[in-house]
Parts: sequence; C-alpha cells; structure tokens
Amino acid sequence: MADSTPDTSHIVQSLAVNTVIAVGKGIAAFLTGSGALIAETIHSFADCGNQLLLLVGVRRASRPPDETHPLGYGRDLYFWSFLVAMMLFSGGGVFSIYEGIHKYHEVHAADESAGGLWLGIGMLGFALVLEGYATWSNIRELNIRRKHRGFFEYLSFTKDSDLVVVFGENAAAVVGLAFALAGVWMTHLTGDGRWDAAATVLIGIVLVGVATFLAREIKSLLLGESADPDIRAALDQAATETPGVRGVLRLIALQQGPGEVLVACKVSVDGTLDARGVVAAINAFEGRVRTLRPEIRWQFVEPDDHA
Repeated sequence: MADSTPDTSHIVQSLAVNTVIAVGKGIAAFLTGSGALIAETIHSFADCGNQLLLLVGVRRASRPPDETHPLGYGRDLYFWSFLVAMMLFSGGGVFSIYEGIHKYHEVHAADESAGGLWLGIGMLGFALVLEGYATWSNIRELNIRRKHRGFFEYLSFTKDSDLVVVFGENAAAVVGLAFALAGVWMTHLTGDGRWDAAATVLIGIVLVGVATFLAREIKSLLLGESADPDIRAALDQAATETPGVRGVLRLIALQQGPGEVLVACKVSVDGTLDARGVVAAINAFEGRVRTLRPEIRWQFVEPDDHA
C-alpha cells in the first residue's frame, strides 16, 4: 500500500512565514493606525490559524481504515480545507470589508509622520517579499504536479486541496499587500484616509473571492469527485497486459482523499476460462493496476464475458 500522507512542507513553510509577518504587521498597524495594515494583520493571523487547521487535517486524514471507516479517513482533509475556506471568507474577507467601510465613514487618516509612513511601507514591503517567495514556492510545486495540464485547469481539477488552499491564501496575501501599500502611500500623499479605507475594502473583496473559489472546489471533493481521468487509461493498459482480460467495460473511479482512489469496474474476460482461471486473471489484473497507479488503494472488479 502506497503512503498516502501528503507532504506538509508547504504548509509548515507558510505557517512560519505568516507568523513572522503577522507579528510585524500588528506592530506597524498599532503604531500607524492604518486600516489596511489592520486588515492585513488580521489576514495574516487568520492564515496562521488556517495552516494549523490544515496540519490537523493532514494528520487526521492519514489515519488507517478501521471498522467504522473501512475506506479510511482521506476525505477528512477536505473537511478541514473547507473549514479553512470558510474562515478565510468570514475571519479575513468579511471583517476587512467591514473595517474598510467603517474607516471610510470615519474619514480617519493614518499616521502621516515620516516615521509612521516608512514603518508601514517597510513592513508591507518586507511582508510582500516573504509572501511572494512563499507563493512562488507553491507555484513551483503546482507546476511539478500539474504535468501536461494548464495551470488554472489544474487548480480546478486537482485533488490536493491542502496545496491549493495554501496557494490561494498566499496569492491573496500578495495581492492584498499590493493594495495595502497603495492605500498607505496614497493616504500619505493626499492626507485623505479614504484611500486607506478603500484599500482595506479591496483586500476584503480579494479574500472573499479566493475563499469562494476554494469553497466551491473543496465542496465538490467532499461530495465525492471522480478521480483523475488518466485512471481509465491505466486500467485499459492493465487489461491489455493481463492474459485472460479483454478490456474494461465500465468504471467508477472515486477520489477518497489526496493520493487515495477507489475503483469499481467490470472487466471482460475470456469466456473459455473456468472459475479458477477467471479468479487468477482478475488477481493479475488488480496487481498490474496497483503497479501502474499505486494511489488506487481499493479495487472492486467484477468479471463479465461480454465483448
């Protein structure tokens, strides 16, 4: 049985980065009074909590099958990923929009002193570099995994919910930081705190948009999404390479978690085989499938003599 535990290095890396950034943003927000910095501080602390939830999800999803869950706990990770999307929506996006609207009506300008300005810009620039590096690391990992697929196509069809969630968080952070920098700078130039408020609202809109996309994709996995279409090609190849098996007639391939697939299929077998021959052919077919696609952890194969 293949190891189905996802690699968590990208989650741990993002957690470390966001912890440093959140503390720095919090100090800068307290000293400058910038609404955009407050929104970014909340966003970063929310991201830290989200990544802790993802680590919990990875640990729980890796539990072995038992009597109550004979197909394992792989989908547990999808539940925790969905919870992260909801927290990103409410704890990050909705709150930032509320904070921005509140600041806008207050017409409150951030600290316009040179020290306050450069502290805010310096902190945001530092955070942008760290978040940019984390996002680029996610993109490199996504490029490795997507193979021949387009980047955005892979984001829609991948079953690696943890990686997509972390990438979504980091990408949203990069865009949000750009808005925050623009808001702080324009507030300083004009003396009008509404620029800072507008940046805060834009940050919230970005977070709500990313959270909505993530929730939609993860919901599909929670409901039970079909596995990679390449699974069919692997089973067809196994059929052609297995004596006594003529082909795959019908197939259901279900994603049970990252790196965990359930297959139920009907295969056409040589009609001249006796019972033992059919059993041997199916066993050989299943062994070949496991070799070609180790992520297929459960196989339910039914013989048929139809062409």
